[in-house]
Amino acid sequence: MPAPILVTGAAGFIGFHVARRLLKEGHHVVGVDSFTPFYDVALKEDRFANLTPHNTFLGERLDLADQQATRELFERHRFERVIHLAAQPGVRFVDPQPYVASNMVAFMNMLEACRHGGVEHLVYASSSSVYGANRSLPFSEHDSTDHPVSLYAATKKANEMMAHSYAHLFGLPSTGLRFFTVYGPWGRPDMAVYKFTRAIAEGRPIEVANAGKVWRDFTYVDDIVEGVVRLVDRRAAPDPAWDATNPDPATSGAPHRVYNIGNDNPEELNQLIALIEDALGRRAQRTDTPLPPGDVLETRADVTDLRRDVGFAPTTSLEEGVRRFVAWYREYHGA
Repeated sequence: MPAPILVTGAAGFIGFHVARRLLKEGHHVVGVDSFTPFYDVALKEDRFANLTPHNTFLGERLDLADQQATRELFERHRFERVIHLAAQPGVRFVDPQPYVASNMVAFMNMLEACRHGGVEHLVYASSSSVYGANRSLPFSEHDSTDHPVSLYAATKKANEMMAHSYAHLFGLPSTGLRFFTVYGPWGRPDMAVYKFTRAIAEGRPIEVANAGKVWRDFTYVDDIVEGVVRLVDRRAAPDPAWDATNPDPATSGAPHRVYNIGNDNPEELNQLIALIEDALGRRAQRTDTPLPPGDVLETRADVTDLRRDVGFAPTTSLEEGVRRFVAWYREYHGA
């Protein structure tokens, strides 16, 4: 039997969709999640329950910040490919400790487990938030990311640097993916699409930052999944910028690359609200609020490298994505 693929955060939004896609393609998947209560754990339980009927899926509940538990996980299963999507999400600062535990300690444990377990390729989630105060649009992987404006972004930037060093020092091939505002069925309730849909459906007011003059590169989850599954079987391509400064292959270690995955078509928040209103057939009650600390006015992905190296870029329109999300919302909530 082929070695299973490890998907961490398998009860989370993106992890669930990635695991389900791999299972449909006939892969054996070990899905890990710690079921942290950042949002309603019942939604995570329902996602996990949707995966467990597959006879090629094994679900494990453990905290990757536990070094011994993580090491034993790798000893039990001998993974060759790892998709690490588990993290403490959210750019709005509340308590630093979960970010440190889930995004720093757990990531280090994953790197060590991959290193000693002989993993052939680690694909891990980064974030568009690493671009922070960068004013150059669209955001390119070749831009500076030295000025994160949230602790979450700082941890994701640190993950990229940690993976880079492990590729160089220990020959661990890895690929980081900077996701841009992912949405879709089974999404996170704290994200704008879900939060606005629920409030409008229930007749409650929505809080709209900066009078809706905020632009996001909304990316439908199926497009994210397509990028992830295409990359997991593809060893990271050498980075030309790194090779240019390290011409001796003997000192360059294994390849480590970072790619944007975004729709490359920013939409105004007001447009998102209008599409949700149309799909629900009712108007929103709005309350204007300032842009929260840690947020930025606009994100936009340059996906040139992804398109060139993988032959793919996201294509699902916001209109189609919102329609699919609202249809799922009605079914899931019986609305």
